[in-house]
Amino acid sequence: MDLSPRFALALVFAAAACAAHHSANQGDDVAGDAATNDAFAGPYADFPVAPIIDSSGSGAPTPPNAGDLFGPAGTGATTGGPCLLEPELGALFPLDGLRPRFDVMPAGAQNVFEIRLHAQNEVNDLVVYTNNAVWLLPTLIWQGLNEHVVDQDIQITLRAATTDGTALTSPVAIGSSGSVRIAPATAAGAIVYWTPSAGTPPEGTLKGFAYCDETVATVLTPPQASTTCIGCHTSTPDGLYTAFSARGNGAGNTQIELRSVDGTDSTPSFVSAAATTLLGRTEQELPVFSPAHWTTGDRVMLTVSPDLGAGMWDLYWTDLEATSTAQGSGWNNVTRTGDANSVASASFSHDGTRIVYTSESDPSAGVLPTHGDLYVVPWNDRAGGAATPVAGASDPAVDEFFPAFSPDDQLISFASFPVGDGIAYDNAMTEVSVIPSGGGSAARLAANDPPTCGGQTSPGIANSWPKWAPDVTTVGTKTYYWLAFSSHRATGTPQIFVTAVVVDGSAITTYPAFYLWNQPAGENNHTPAWDVFQIQ
Repeated sequence: MDLSPRFALALVFAAAACAAHHSANQGDDVAGDAATNDAFAGPYADFPVAPIIDSSGSGAPTPPNAGDLFGPAGTGATTGGPCLLEPELGALFPLDGLRPRFDVMPAGAQNVFEIRLHAQNEVNDLVVYTNNAVWLLPTLIWQGLNEHVVDQDIQITLRAATTDGTALTSPVAIGSSGSVRIAPATAAGAIVYWTPSAGTPPEGTLKGFAYCDETVATVLTPPQASTTCIGCHTSTPDGLYTAFSARGNGAGNTQIELRSVDGTDSTPSFVSAAATTLLGRTEQELPVFSPAHWTTGDRVMLTVSPDLGAGMWDLYWTDLEATSTAQGSGWNNVTRTGDANSVASASFSHDGTRIVYTSESDPSAGVLPTHGDLYVVPWNDRAGGAATPVAGASDPAVDEFFPAFSPDDQLISFASFPVGDGIAYDNAMTEVSVIPSGGGSAARLAANDPPTCGGQTSPGIANSWPKWAPDVTTVGTKTYYWLAFSSHRATGTPQIFVTAVVVDGSAITTYPAFYLWNQPAGENNHTPAWDVFQIQ
């Protein structure tokens, strides 16, 4: 894996939370075997010989002889079959990640389903008969697939019928059919996201989980942070703290706070008295950091703000160990020669040399741009320099925003929609793309599109806020990246999804998304930050 020493140390803590899965060394061994194809011949017996009969649904029970009732594999009506919503066919899963959940949309009154999985090097097919439209793959089977069926097709076929609990009362119909794969690459770190409360303040809570955890923990609540709203957040590079926009007594009073993510909500000791004063300035938003500037004597935070003397929203740095609150000593704006527009959001490169940001022509738009383009400016030891548009992500007819550097700084993810379609926040027309960080052709993610049989299309489901996992894995000629984003496709409200991006030479391949079923489906889950958070 291509990890910086700081990232590698913090990822150890996240990996420890996934004790039921392989150790990091075992995962590396599997990835290496997959690259050389010397450990996957099989055949293996990860799938049981007999069908699994499941009656966990609330309707008529699954007949114990459902296999006989459904008849031979592949038989049945070729129309009127069920739709597989999750996992989306074509998806690429991380090695040793969250096990998949099957979410089936029946056609009509169908209430009993056959889920069949086939892998070339497995002795048997996995055959499940269930009266539950939502079925979770057993842990032991998932672990077996992660050892034996990596970087190979896992074929999925659905069939469905209606039953009264003893017999089928309608013909069998064949539904969705296709394949998914497990990548020879893990996805480490932890995802912390924002879920707003309904109605009156407090207006939001941070929740999170290590990537392969099956439960979600509360990370920080507004009362813990002594604020009425915890806003846009990120991880400090060591994973010990989250920095967020804290809104106090109404609009116009947003400041930045740093609190630990270990449940103690403590503040970092290295933040000086002068820096504490600077963090309390009004209307500061969207803090970001770079691992390259996170050592004693060089702890820097970037934010955007309209109220620090520039007359518009601008990009600022703050020295968290400052000995003075004076401009130029404890803080300053980042010079952006050649770009007189406002700044709506930014991302600091992991090597600490560049900042990619949204250049917004309308200063009244604040952090929610309507006419944004992506620009890059050098850090240059806090001095900034010439700002240049990112070719392929600076189309004046498109609002491009929420940029984020990949962990190796080779790619930039961003959200976008056509200019004139509103503001950036939770916009139904928003889609997610990636582009080489030096500019080029933007790749619209396949993850924007939900299964066609589900009847939804994008744009129209608010795919937004892309954030990279904190690790990158290279196997052979391919480099594997993971990206989280929020989307309205599952419940009509924001939920967190993950997708893979694979680079082979100059080719960027993207994949359908998969849903993180461990999050509460009844909540609005926005703005995921995927980083080295050391949540407890």
